Amino acid sequence: MDGDPPQVVIVGAGFGGLWAARALAKEDVAVRLLDKNNYHTFLPLLYQVAAAELEPGLIARPVRGLVSRQANARFAMADVQRIDLDQQVVYSADRTFPYDYLILAPGSVNYFFGVPGAASHSFTLKSVEEGVALRNHVLRCVERASQLPEKEAGERQRLLTFVVVGGGPTGVEFSGALAELLFQPLVKDFPELRLKQEARVILLEATGRLLQGVGGGEYAQRRLAAMGVEVRLNATVAEISADAVLLASGEALATASPIWTAGVSGAPLASEPPLERVRGGRIPVRPTLQALHHDNVFVVGDSVYLEQDGAMLPGVAQVAMQQGDHAARNIAAMRLGLPPQPFRYRDKGAMATIGRNAAVAQVRGRLFTGFIAWLIWLAVHIFFLIGFRNRLAVLLNWAWDYLFYESAVRLILPNRAD
Repeated sequence: MDGDPPQVVIVGAGFGGLWAARALAKEDVAVRLLDKNNYHTFLPLLYQVAAAELEPGLIARPVRGLVSRQANARFAMADVQRIDLDQQVVYSADRTFPYDYLILAPGSVNYFFGVPGAASHSFTLKSVEEGVALRNHVLRCVERASQLPEKEAGERQRLLTFVVVGGGPTGVEFSGALAELLFQPLVKDFPELRLKQEARVILLEATGRLLQGVGGGEYAQRRLAAMGVEVRLNATVAEISADAVLLASGEALATASPIWTAGVSGAPLASEPPLERVRGGRIPVRPTLQALHHDNVFVVGDSVYLEQDGAMLPGVAQVAMQQGDHAARNIAAMRLGLPPQPFRYRDKGAMATIGRNAAVAQVRGRLFTGFIAWLIWLAVHIFFLIGFRNRLAVLLNWAWDYLFYESAVRLILPNRAD
């Protein structure tokens, strides 16, 4: 209808989509934010849900609540099925969403590098449901092991061996948190087990260093070893079965718990629009974040292929947030007849925590390790965690764990992802 504000449809309520919607708050446009879930997940803390440190509700917030004070924004829980770029319509199963501008921010999915059995037998960490399923599984494994007689030592060992594949931030953080769970509170919960002797956490990394792209890999390796984690570098996974992880060297690690954190790929849509996909399932874009052949379509976040200074931008939250904000500002400029501007990522640093009191943090070209890096990590994550209630509750949980070495959420709860 003539006189109506332009329709901006945003697909995906992750960091990129949410920051794009917020950046359009003062513009004369109608924003429609779509996601198959009705909540936004703070993915950097998902590993703490899996390690029984945080309740899932502390890292997730309803999207409607996040945009409720934004007069020009509305949320719709919709699983996008198809996008017609020529007619400028987004289709879900039962609704259509016409648009003047489209921002695609579907996020990422797990990528298994063609390793046989990895997709069907591994636990992964890309959603709240997966985090809860992994927590349930870890606790069930310990429960089952506690009920086995000594003569079934082989099965007890398999149940108490946890193999984490991928030495990036998620793998390092989860390995440290899992070791703390097994070797501290669960030791008290299961006196019938000798967890410090029987349980194993093995971290496999295919390259020669942990935390590629962050720094501090040597420190992380020493810290994890001190916590009881077996770190194996240059350890390539050849196959994963229901009972073991087979390495390229021929060694088989008997385990009931292969945990995959090694790679991600741009999330596909149910019916792909005619947008090219390149390495890692990502969509190449112009420097302005516009799709190659559609001026009114922007792509942001983990699904973008864009190089800066000769390297592909990483799939991290800061990139997604800055791209979402930039795409929104380019839409505002285009409405005024101004040319869209190229995107430039401002690297604010990278970090990973390694259990209680320790982390690595790369900030403005300077590497911090140990307690001071942990304080930096703590401050950054509390600052970006959405919602005052969530920040306070997470801080209280961390304080409790810090003072009493006590994981607060050692509960096995029904979950449809189990």
